[in-house]
Amino acid sequence: MKAIKLNISYILVAITLLACSSQKKDNSGYKMVWNDEFDVNGLVDSTKWSYDTAGNSWGWGNDEAQWYTANKLTNAEVKDGFLHIKAIKEPTMGKEYSSARIITKGKGNWLYGKVEVRAKLPEARGTWPAIWMLSCDNTYGIWPASGEIDIMEHVGYIPDSVFASTHCQKYYFKIGTQKTKGFYITDSGANFHTYTMEWTPEQIDMYCDSTKYFSFKNEHKTYEEWPFNKPFYLILNVAVGGAWGGVMGVDTTAFPQEMIVDYVRVYQK
Repeated sequence: MKAIKLNISYILVAITLLACSSQKKDNSGYKMVWNDEFDVNGLVDSTKWSYDTAGNSWGWGNDEAQWYTANKLTNAEVKDGFLHIKAIKEPTMGKEYSSARIITKGKGNWLYGKVEVRAKLPEARGTWPAIWMLSCDNTYGIWPASGEIDIMEHVGYIPDSVFASTHCQKYYFKIGTQKTKGFYITDSGANFHTYTMEWTPEQIDMYCDSTKYFSFKNEHKTYEEWPFNKPFYLILNVAVGGAWGGVMGVDTTAFPQEMIVDYVRVYQK
C-alpha cells in the first residue's frame, strides 16, 4: 500500500504479468520465529498486533474512502480459525466506509527472513487489500527513503492478478523507476493462496504459492538503492477506492468485502 499517490501509468506501463516460473521456494534452514494461526475468537491478539489509525484524517496519502477503526469486531475479527478484515459501506468519521489496518510494529519487527501469509482476497471493484511492510524507524528518512516491501497487493478492477513491489529513494513510481511485477491468478477471491516474501542481504523475492515472480537485488551502492538493511514490520489492511484501488470507481453495491487470512508465519535462518 503506497505511502503517497499512485497513478494509472504506474500500473499500465510498469507492470509485467508473469503466468509461470520454474523457480521454487527454498525452505531449508529456516526456523519459525513469529506466527499467528488465528485460533482464538474475538479481537486480534494484542500481544502481536496493533491497530493503525494514524493517517485516517488525511486519507493515508492515497485519497482512500475508508476510515480504519480500532478494536471493532465488525472490521477485524478472528473467527473459527481465520482473521476477517472487512470493509463495510457505512458512514464513519466523515468517510463512506469503515475497515481495518493492523500492524506488528513493536511486537514483530524483523531484519531478513521469510514471511508467509495465506489469504483469500475480496473481489469487488474498488477494493485494495494489501500485505506489506514498512521500516520500523525510518532511519534513512520518510517514504520512500527508508523503503517499502509490498508482498501482495490486489485491486478489484484487475481481478486476475496480484502484484509485488519494492520502493526506495532510487526506485519508486513518482520518478518512473519503480520495481513492480504482477502474477496472473484467476481465483484469488475464491480460494486461499500463500503469498510469500524471502528477504536476504542480497535480494528480496516474492512468491505466489510456490512460484517466484519478482526479485529485487541489492546493488551494494547506497541506501538509496537498498534501504532494506534495517528492521521492518508487517501490515495487513483492506482499503477502498484511492489513487489505485479507485481508478475504475467503486462498486458500492458489492460491500461488505473482506480479506480472510488463514495464518501469518515469519521465519529466519
